[in-house]
Amino acid sequence: MSSVDILVPDLPESVADATVAIWHKKPGDSVQRDEVLVEIETDKVVLEVPAPESGVLEILLEDEGATVTARQVLGRLRPGDSTGQSTTEKSKSQEEIPAQRHTAGLEEGRNDALSPAIRRLIAEHDLNLEAIKSSGVGGRLTRKDIEKHINSRQSAAPAPAVAQAEAGARALSNRSEKRVPMTRLRKCVAERLLEAKNSTAMLTTFNEVNMQPVIDLRKQYGDAFEKRHGIRLGYMSFYIKAVLEALKRFPEVNASIDGEDIVYHNYFDVSIAVSTPRGLVTPVLKDIDLLDMADIEKKIKELSVKGRDGKLNVEELTGGNFTVTNGGVFGSLMSTPIINPPQSAILGMHAIKDRPMAVGRQVVILPMMYLALSYDHRLIDGRESVSFLITVKEMLEAPTRLLLDV
Repeated sequence: MSSVDILVPDLPESVADATVAIWHKKPGDSVQRDEVLVEIETDKVVLEVPAPESGVLEILLEDEGATVTARQVLGRLRPGDSTGQSTTEKSKSQEEIPAQRHTAGLEEGRNDALSPAIRRLIAEHDLNLEAIKSSGVGGRLTRKDIEKHINSRQSAAPAPAVAQAEAGARALSNRSEKRVPMTRLRKCVAERLLEAKNSTAMLTTFNEVNMQPVIDLRKQYGDAFEKRHGIRLGYMSFYIKAVLEALKRFPEVNASIDGEDIVYHNYFDVSIAVSTPRGLVTPVLKDIDLLDMADIEKKIKELSVKGRDGKLNVEELTGGNFTVTNGGVFGSLMSTPIINPPQSAILGMHAIKDRPMAVGRQVVILPMMYLALSYDHRLIDGRESVSFLITVKEMLEAPTRLLLDV
């Protein structure tokens, strides 16, 4: 039966090529129809290539790390024969079994022929039975053989100085390095961050917010919210709702620069930074003005799970007018986030920490969090950036205002 080609799938629009990330099978392995054979990595997503037929993987034409284009042949599959082992592997395993049994039999017979005294010597000195030359009748070990082996081993032992030098050499040999190519995603992230640094007039402004009102609200309604909506009430839905109100008041923050034009967006798509095993990705919450808090929490969970499992598609990673990143989940107290081009601003949330604060001329311990807004000063002035951040602060310190639209 003729072989079947394994092809690179059609790549997303604007993606010219991809990289072979990992082969899950090797030549000679049996595969089932639709079983994932190889993963292809683009700048944005990882694409899984399934087996077109059941059979045996015949040959790999592109190794891991190779650059490929759409519809390129990655390898070939021989359909029909889906047995677990190739003929060579079967014959090899069948040959190895009698040999292993024969060796085991010799070893067992040799152990049975040893006297108790010799066995005790071997155990006391932790000797390898196979390394000792036997001179007795029928190949049996004698006490003289054991003592001769012990003496030769002691005479061959290095002097303390030599042993120390050898130990030092062994320690140095453990100082190894590993060089691996950057993944397409990591390379893309690096290029975009460098672009943001070099092509924007980026500044960061800070403020702090008292999170006690949000904490109290979550404590009061968290169980009822989860029971009604089937999702836990987290902090991110509060952050997103506060950002939405601030974006409505300051349209420059929701805008972007295109050449010599300013593009004002009349919709609200917010990217959220998600850490995955492959690196940082920013899936997009679209039309957040049409979502309630339960919808936001469900969508964030869905995107986070997809990001962790490498299942995000191109549409979920495309667009976004503004980004929210929450370094607080990793314990970050303060940071200066970098803008995600072509966006004009990014909001950094941080760890909530109990701190002594002055309230009504008294010192009170409150759960405080730093806010950081990085923005492109070419488009957003200091007044707008500070006012935007104060709006977010006010919304979080009085979360009922989000419901009353005041």
